[in-house]
Amino acid sequence: MPIEIKMPALSPTMEEGTLAKWLVKEGDTVKSGDIMAEIETDKATMEFEAVDEGTIGKVLVAEGTDNVKVGAVIAILLEEGEDASAIDAAPKKAETPEPADDQFKGKPDATDPNKTGSEAAPAPAGTSDHGRPAGAGAAQGDGGRVKASPLARRIAADKGLELSGIAGSGPNGRIVKADVENAKPSAASAPKAEAAAPAPSAAAAPAPAAEVPKPAAVWFDDSIPHTVEKLSNIRKTIARRLTESKQQVPHIYLTVDVRLDALLKLRGDLNKSLDARGVKLSVNDLLIKALGVALENSPKCNVTFLGNEMVQYARADVSVAVSTPTGLITPIIRDAANKGVAKISTEMKDLAGRAKENKLKPEEYQGGTASLSNMGMFGIKQFEAVINPPQGMILAVGAGEKRPYIVDDALGVATVMTATGSFDHRAIDGADGAEMLKLFKALVESPLGLIA
Repeated sequence: MPIEIKMPALSPTMEEGTLAKWLVKEGDTVKSGDIMAEIETDKATMEFEAVDEGTIGKVLVAEGTDNVKVGAVIAILLEEGEDASAIDAAPKKAETPEPADDQFKGKPDATDPNKTGSEAAPAPAGTSDHGRPAGAGAAQGDGGRVKASPLARRIAADKGLELSGIAGSGPNGRIVKADVENAKPSAASAPKAEAAAPAPSAAAAPAPAAEVPKPAAVWFDDSIPHTVEKLSNIRKTIARRLTESKQQVPHIYLTVDVRLDALLKLRGDLNKSLDARGVKLSVNDLLIKALGVALENSPKCNVTFLGNEMVQYARADVSVAVSTPTGLITPIIRDAANKGVAKISTEMKDLAGRAKENKLKPEEYQGGTASLSNMGMFGIKQFEAVINPPQGMILAVGAGEKRPYIVDDALGVATVMTATGSFDHRAIDGADGAEMLKLFKALVESPLGLIA
């Protein structure tokens, strides 16, 4: 019997995606593990592997198609001995999506605040339910919808560009990243302030039962010159998760000053010895290691609160905040306590580079037991970070600067960094958080323990 190949769920919150490219065609034979297609989510372009063996009998969703619902049938696979006539009993097009993959069922939303899903949001007045301007005719697909990749849509929103005025160079005239980056803004591309107000639509589809309530209207002074930009899914998810964290997680903040002189000296010595291997350690690499060791030795802080239960992790996976053009993301250094600092540095450079190119795999940014956010490179002296649920803590570190400091019982000058831990007070007592920060401070101020 023909097998339906369905749009996969490539992250816990994915509801739809773009079928960017087919790597097989009708008549091709595939076996389990073969790469069949590239799927675009809001975070990355990911490869879709075959699970079953057989022959591609019919492709139902063309490459370049946007907004393909998770569970929608995208192709038909014929088993051994079957021919094309067996497809007559199969669906002719992708309708009535069903859950295609329960690999994430029951899994906590264990990502950074900017982990995305395809969240439903009301379209501004003058746009269709696909987010295109009413009457747009360029790069359109079925039903007059503008065909563009999710990344292209986000970049266009950031630049204030209308997709309807951009020619697409992708499959079937689809607008891709390069098209938007090369496009020039025009007077017509700036959204009108009036578009921010919702307008009634006789053709509006009924809202799904599980739809998130529409945000209350916010007044602003529209007499001030301004533009209005539609939020990307990433920014909407950041807003939702950070709001939930501050509303639902009782934060307790603990701050400590840490002397950096010994760490900076060790870093300089290590970089001289690692130069031949092409490795250059940053202060952040050493802080990741220090936080990993401190967490592993402070198990009461390496936890997730579940309401009636507590998860206590036996390993420290440190999520590290990285700023990208579309928002923050936190790639993870797994088992940071037991990795060498050179390995941490190499991994972090690779993860950060691919994060900025939107090429991280879900397992590289989903999870983590605690987070590190470093704003020292911006000259920020001190700040308090918002906890990343379901994690139990996040460490915010500021810039190292010369300050008056007691050195060997005498007033001197030292390079000092302020670190503030935000702890989920439901799970972590202040005394336990203080013990963890005490250990972190000791590791940074006597850093030979980091390479032992």
